[in-house]
Amino acid sequence: MPEFPAVYKSQNDHRQYQYRVLNNQLRVLLVEDMQSNQAAASMAVSVGHFDDPVERPGMAHFLEHMLFLGTEKYPDSGEYHAYINQHGGSNNAWTGTEQTNFFYSINAEALEGSLDRFSQFFIAPKFDLELVDRERQAIESEFSLKLKDDIRRVYQVQKETVNPKHPFSKFSVGNQTTLAGKQADIRDELLAFYQQHYSANIMTLCVVAPRPIAELDTIVKKYFSDIINRNVSKHYPQEAMITKDQRQKHIQIVPLKDQKRVSICFSLPEIDQFYKRKPLTFISHLLGNESPGSLLSYLKVQGLANNLSAGGGVNGYNFKDYSISIQLTDKGFAELDEVVTCVFEYIELIKQQGVQAWRYQERANLLDTAFRFQEQIKTLDLASHLSINMHHYDIEDIIFGDYRMDEMLEDETIQLLSMMSTTNMRLLTVAKESQVDTQAKWYDTPYQVRSLQPQQIAKWSSVTVRDSLQLPERNPFIVANPQARADKSDTPVPTIVAEGEGYRIWHKKDDEFNVPKGHLYLSLDSDQASSTPKQAALTRLYVEMLIDYLTEPTYQAEVAGLNYNIYPHQGGITLHLTGFTGNQEKLLTLIINKARERNFTEQRFNMIKNQILRSWNNVAQAKPISQLFTSLTVSLQKRSFEPARMAEELTLLTLDDLHNHVSAFYKKVYLEGLVYGDWLVEEAQQLGKRLQHLLSLVTKPSAESSRELINLDKRGSLLREKAISHQDSAIIVYYQSRMATPERVALFSLLNHTMSSTFFHELRTKQQLGYMVGTGYLPLNRHPGMIFYVQSPTTGPRQLLEAIDEFIADFNYAVMQITNEQWESTKQGMISQIMEHDTNLKTRSQRYWVSLGNRDYGFNQREMVVAEVEKLTRAHLIKFMVAHMRSRDCDRLVLFNSGEQHHSQTSLRSDNMIVDLKTFKHQADKFQF
Repeated sequence: MPEFPAVYKSQNDHRQYQYRVLNNQLRVLLVEDMQSNQAAASMAVSVGHFDDPVERPGMAHFLEHMLFLGTEKYPDSGEYHAYINQHGGSNNAWTGTEQTNFFYSINAEALEGSLDRFSQFFIAPKFDLELVDRERQAIESEFSLKLKDDIRRVYQVQKETVNPKHPFSKFSVGNQTTLAGKQADIRDELLAFYQQHYSANIMTLCVVAPRPIAELDTIVKKYFSDIINRNVSKHYPQEAMITKDQRQKHIQIVPLKDQKRVSICFSLPEIDQFYKRKPLTFISHLLGNESPGSLLSYLKVQGLANNLSAGGGVNGYNFKDYSISIQLTDKGFAELDEVVTCVFEYIELIKQQGVQAWRYQERANLLDTAFRFQEQIKTLDLASHLSINMHHYDIEDIIFGDYRMDEMLEDETIQLLSMMSTTNMRLLTVAKESQVDTQAKWYDTPYQVRSLQPQQIAKWSSVTVRDSLQLPERNPFIVANPQARADKSDTPVPTIVAEGEGYRIWHKKDDEFNVPKGHLYLSLDSDQASSTPKQAALTRLYVEMLIDYLTEPTYQAEVAGLNYNIYPHQGGITLHLTGFTGNQEKLLTLIINKARERNFTEQRFNMIKNQILRSWNNVAQAKPISQLFTSLTVSLQKRSFEPARMAEELTLLTLDDLHNHVSAFYKKVYLEGLVYGDWLVEEAQQLGKRLQHLLSLVTKPSAESSRELINLDKRGSLLREKAISHQDSAIIVYYQSRMATPERVALFSLLNHTMSSTFFHELRTKQQLGYMVGTGYLPLNRHPGMIFYVQSPTTGPRQLLEAIDEFIADFNYAVMQITNEQWESTKQGMISQIMEHDTNLKTRSQRYWVSLGNRDYGFNQREMVVAEVEKLTRAHLIKFMVAHMRSRDCDRLVLFNSGEQHHSQTSLRSDNMIVDLKTFKHQADKFQF
């Protein structure tokens, strides 16, 4: 066997890696992870929609769907999905431009059985004739689902405005029109496409499992050596994606959601060649800076923009469409030429002063530190990510390639900057006010392409950099050589280290993940936070204003790996700090001091207010199922409100209202905090004292705010219809537990786990009711719950409810058919999921924080639930379903909308409709929490 270079890994990575090439030229990465109780596998195939036959757009995507639906060895179309689900796993796939990725995770003991099934996708798929038409429907549903998705709609315009000879111009998703024809003919085409393109020599497999490398090697050879090597070589057309004639254009697009955005795009060469030096990462680092004097900072001060990102855009085998994307204010849109002028001035500034070794090294050092203290990710994400990386990086760099920044080559960097010029640009604007004269195919997006004006080009070609634009200073937050401290924790779970009237701080020193990082959560509860829609709107406005106000002073900290998030919840707001511990307290002090200043200006107030209003009003353009999910929590949580309702209040609010609200909010607060990671107990105690002192200056102590949940007991089948402008119908059926006990958590979780795969197979694969189909375990305010959901382009809500009810009624029989062995395996699958080992500091900190939110002060809810799962029998499940789910009059909440295509179908009506939500919530019984 040939010797391959070792895969270079982080000092902090306990896993072992081995690269292999099988006799059929399949490239394999074996990963031994003895700390995981889950295994995962991912296959990345160098086939994507660029390979679609011209007359069959969507063929690669269609093939990806069909591979899941049975093989010669395992012919049952639902078998693979059921096997993965039964053994505590999950699976998915996606089709991109040049690659298709299939991946799954599963309980470790079921690894071999899963690899046997998975490998057959690439050896002998069945392409069952009966399923061709059914899966075409699924592709149509997926297409229909995204018809009103602005990202898809804009993407299609981009495809229509590039070189039609370049494969990027192809329609990627496919639908019933592009895949039309006799089932038998389509099957023949699928088979031909598969045999032409799917070949072992252009596949990469990554398998991660708690098994020794040698064992994995044997298993992989056993199951994957039979994949045929057809010696495929890839030859995409060497056409420019954007020709000379397509440059210097202004493309205007009308979106469905209210937004104003400009992208300045430059056509660059393919980027894989640069991965060891990452010159574009360095350029984006300077262009996207948000410190005082930066491009974004200046545009904000001038009232022209709210947000900026640099470096996005599509890329592939011979192209990189580099984009600087800016979220504009109304003024910025009106003064677009001035915004673009500022961009070109900043590019000029980088050319003149930015290409400096110390600046490059600062960015490289940050990536190096991130690599050295790399935190583990879930086995599923790792397998998928590395199987893709194998197509882009040298063997030794399969992991390190994402972080590698060897040196700055000045000539290379200057050359790339010189390509960011007016001769090589395209301007793309997305706004309701756009001038348009064409409609894009498939998504009907209105757009227009016009040549840029000679005077615009002349102005942007010779710019003088204004004094207000400045490059960033050296970063004061970078810790030179962070080290994790070896001190061990005295306690197995967090304990209270500081407590007094109105506050409580929990702490645990991490001694497992060995990274010099910490997670700090601080939750402030206030009765003034969200008792009314007006208060909730003001709290959200306060949070957004605060984040905006903090952007500049904290930007360098974020670059240095110190991140924070502030978000509102039912009882108040939460601040979450993450990153390297050396300067965490410095950042916290900065945030608290700035939060107390509250120097909000009228200009920023109006801009942020309009931004939130736009976001809330745009909710009406979201997918029906997304809107119903929002409405579900709104319908059941006393302190949650519809975005449209909060928008009504926000429209009328002034800066004085905000200042008054902030004062009222802080009058009486309750603080709960968690300090976890590389923090010593005495440091957490000192922090507690300082926080207590700060609180005493601005507030009086308070008790925790209550979280109230509507009690559905004895309410029967409650219906609530949402008016949604969309061609699809959607429905959510929610069942609520009356008790918040470990036994009920176990019951509802197991019910969902047992049903989910069968529900998906029955309603999506067999009945083809829609693309978005599923079940979910949904706890609200500690109360377990379960949902069934469907979004359908073909079927109205009444029939959808009937299909769900029929499924529930029949499911008892399915449970009776399960063998004892399958039942125990299903339970073990779920137990394994519940007890999955925390992969990193972040996952564990989240688990601890959720436990505190659930008042699980022993941090042992998982263990208590598992003990209850162990006791559950099939009879328990059947008895519960018969008593609480099988009758159409059982206690539940049904949320739905009727799609524009289904108004002729029989409507869903009952005497038990929620017509006035405010009255319903006010009068309903509630669970106090």
